[in-house]
Parts: sequence; C-alpha cells; structure tokens
Amino acid sequence: MSRTLACWRFLRLLWHVLDGVGVALLRFPRLSPEEQQMRVQAWAQAMLRIIGVSLRIVGQPPVAGPMLLVANHSSWLDISVLHATRYCRFVSKSDVQSWPLVSVLARAAGTLYLDRNSRRDTARVVRNVQTALQQGEVVAIFPEGTTGDGHTLRPFHPNLLQAAIAIDAPVQPVGLCYLDKTTGKRSFAPTFTGNATMLGSLWRTLRAAPIEAVVHFGLPERAQGRDRRTWSRDLHATVDRLRQP
Repeated sequence: MSRTLACWRFLRLLWHVLDGVGVALLRFPRLSPEEQQMRVQAWAQAMLRIIGVSLRIVGQPPVAGPMLLVANHSSWLDISVLHATRYCRFVSKSDVQSWPLVSVLARAAGTLYLDRNSRRDTARVVRNVQTALQQGEVVAIFPEGTTGDGHTLRPFHPNLLQAAIAIDAPVQPVGLCYLDKTTGKRSFAPTFTGNATMLGSLWRTLRAAPIEAVVHFGLPERAQGRDRRTWSRDLHATVDRLRQP
C-alpha cells in the first residue's frame, strides 16, 4: 500500500473521529437509546471502510438481549469490528477513560469500565453487567484481559461470567480474526500487543494489503450448572476454534 494512500486514509480517519466526538457531545443527548445504538454501528461500519478493512460475518449475531458476548482480543480494531456487526456495550479497562477523543466515543457507546487491579471493582462491574443483562442489553467482554499476539489465545479470566450465571443469561462465543485478502492467510498488521503502540499498529494497518475482518458467531449457551471457571474453560475452547481462519 502506498504511503500517499495510507496518509489519505489517516486524515479521513482523523476527521471521522473528530466528527464522531462532535456528534457524541452535541447530538447524542437528544437521541433515543435506539438511535444512539444505530449511530454507533453506522460509525463503526464507516470507520472500517475508511481504513480499507472489509467485514465478513459468519453465524448469527444476537438479534436482541439479554446476551453476553465472549470474544478473543488481539487488536484495537476489535471493538469497532464487533460494533459494525451489532451494537453492544463493552467492558473496558479504566485507562480508556483518560484517552483523548477515544474516551468520548467510548462513553457515548455505553462502555463499562473496570479497574483490573481492584477485586472490589471487579465485583462492582459484575453487578453492572448483570443489571445491563437484566435490562435486555447485549454486553461484550474480552476475558483474556488484554490483547494477545493473534497466534495463540490467552487464558480466560472467568469473573465476569458470574453476571450471566446469576440470572441464567445466555452467553455467545465469538471468534475474531484478520485475513490478508490477497493470500487468505492471517494478517497481523492490526495486532496491538507487547511494546507496540496504537499509532504504530494503526499505521501498519493503513499500509497493509487489503484486510478482511472475520467475525464468527457461535451458538448461544447457558451455564447449565457449570461454575464460572468450568464454563470459562469450555468457552475458551470454543472461541479458539471460532477464531481460526
């Protein structure tokens, strides 16, 4: 991909982000929840088009809540990719609240924040997720707790599954992967892990060959007597299968 085209995409993306922040600050307060959700999904779809990432959906996204989505996590793109398939509320690390521009978009999208270093805060977020599910919402979590390298799936942290167990809400496993559309092989350009920076990952994505984001929705399931650790291990195996090209 030429540097000129990558720069053009970057400028268009920057404008898209700024426009999204403006809409979130000025127009969202006057919109109904349904209109807000449609805006979030449309914004994410437009973002993928701007940066040259196509979307392929396998399986059936949830039509309505309550539903807890459990997905693997390897890129800053994962949230926008999932939003492009279906609006959902994400559980994100509390650091995001201090990120310029991104924090405004995250708040407008209904993000639930978690301080991963605090056991007490985990209990609070479990209650918040449970409340959201009881209200018929779709909530998404990345139980790895951080981004992986795209090669292997990190162990799952089971704590947030307790929200679904408490009210017998369904959980839907989701596998995410990025493919080089030319070769059909995995693309690691969007990965964001280790010492990588978001800007560096973004630039690699903009310079990469055309990328296809594949979102593979598995079948919803319920705990059926499993505790959160057992269920987490079962979901880990399913997500690992779903994320394969």
